[in-house]
Amino acid sequence: AIAALVVASIVRPLGRIGPLRPTQAIYAGLFINELLPMRVGEIGRAFLVSRWLERPFLAVVPSMAVERLMDAIWLAVGIGLTAMFVPLPPGLLQAGDILGGAVLALTAFFLWLVLRRRPPGKDRPERRGWLRRKLAAVVGHLAEGLREIGRSRDFWAAFAVSSLVIVFQALAFWLVMLACHIHLSFWVGMAVFVIVHFGTAIPNAPANVGSYQFFTVVGLALFGVDKTAATSFSVVVFVLLTIPLWAIGLVALGRSGTTFAAIKADIRRLLAQTADPAGAVEREGGALP
Repeated sequence: AIAALVVASIVRPLGRIGPLRPTQAIYAGLFINELLPMRVGEIGRAFLVSRWLERPFLAVVPSMAVERLMDAIWLAVGIGLTAMFVPLPPGLLQAGDILGGAVLALTAFFLWLVLRRRPPGKDRPERRGWLRRKLAAVVGHLAEGLREIGRSRDFWAAFAVSSLVIVFQALAFWLVMLACHIHLSFWVGMAVFVIVHFGTAIPNAPANVGSYQFFTVVGLALFGVDKTAATSFSVVVFVLLTIPLWAIGLVALGRSGTTFAAIKADIRRLLAQTADPAGAVEREGGALP
């Protein structure tokens, strides 16, 4: 529900959409991620939102980028807070430093896009090749979308609320630890959750099967948990936190007005269009800015 409110607020410049539709899109995307590799459910989720808003798919891409930036910011903050209460392994601290540097750079770039004024004469035709003009048009289209989101009245509220997403995810992870008689502090649970989150961030197998369990065992072993107990917990926490997503996602996809096969076909079409992004914009949305 929190993630749905964030999505609804971020896409507000494109049109108003109630919290029910983003909730359906989020769970449908999670369900697709459980079935297909490389997290293509993110594309499926954006496709559903673009369909309900009756906007081209490319118009929704800036909202996806902003949402990922918010997640990265709060993850970096979570690592910093956890490091204040729990000694973290050097590898995780180094990864946190890299993430923090990347977040600062991306945030500065985003704020620059939002605050800068459009230079005069920008709309005058330039002497460029056809491909360069098309690519510049696509980049300009995406930059304008980011600018509209950053200047939206709902942006800062959405940013603040998005912090609760990682908090509740870590809390659920820690509560399962307690239920499995792994009695460690919340901050240790947060540290293990961050390790798992980092380890599964790179798109891999459907549902992160294998990698989720591996990084859970690695994280718990760093805090002295027996390997046998950690392995058992990795299976239990995966089932408890994943099976509900499958069930809710299946229902959400069934009530979205489309089918899994149709979304797969649209995802293939969208991936094929990445070789000609400018043509995709023209086919979907008409004129470019």
